[in-house]
Amino acid sequence: MIATWLGMNPPGFAAQVVALAFGIAGASLFPALMMGIFSKRINNVGAIAGMLTGLFTTLVYIFMYKGWFFIAGTANLPDTAEYWILGVSPLSFGAIGALLNFAVAFAVSYATKAPPREIQELVEGVRYPRGAGGAIDH
Repeated sequence: MIATWLGMNPPGFAAQVVALAFGIAGASLFPALMMGIFSKRINNVGAIAGMLTGLFTTLVYIFMYKGWFFIAGTANLPDTAEYWILGVSPLSFGAIGALLNFAVAFAVSYATKAPPREIQELVEGVRYPRGAGGAIDH
């Protein structure tokens, strides 16, 4: 019953919450997953630094326009297009957070020690799976 009420009051609330959740998840998790599969050089320090950067920049941007922890009256700026940075809505700022995540993760990973050889081989195995065995003729 509460979920129904929240979904209807105000209209569009559920869609906004889902958009914000995907933006936050995309800004914090997506780059680490992609780099973990496609780059043997990304290490744990870089991935964590990137994830925290993406998460916090996205949350701060959202809270600036939607209110701190979505509490009415706590927004620092009006939630209108004329006040958005580079015209980016808080609902879609996760894409900017993801770009920052990629940049910080690469910079920190290349400034710190490379992952051990066995981790690099694991990444190679994920990228190019060997399969269960050779093909057989029926």
